[in-house]
Amino acid sequence: MFELIEKVVMTTIGVAAITQKKAEELVCEMKEKYKMSEEEGKQLVEKLQTMARENRDKVREMAEVEVQKVVERLGLVSVEELENLKKRVQELEARLNG
Repeated sequence: MFELIEKVVMTTIGVAAITQKKAEELVCEMKEKYKMSEEEGKQLVEKLQTMARENRDKVREMAEVEVQKVVERLGLVSVEELENLKKRVQELEARLNG
């Protein structure tokens, strides 16, 4: 029963966006409705927060990969590459003028 409730909650609230306060409010409601113990409520809050953190990390990683693909597709250079090129030009100019 507890697992079923957990699955429903995950689907309903969108785990990635849940805040600590919202999770606690939700668990309080569920404790009353489904007669959950204090310990079960705490475990559910912890699990919700862990899943939210993990999902945020996954979304961030996916976004970074997609941005990198777009940068490569457009032929843009990174700040590091630009700085390396500037340094190289300065070195070449110094050789020519030296």
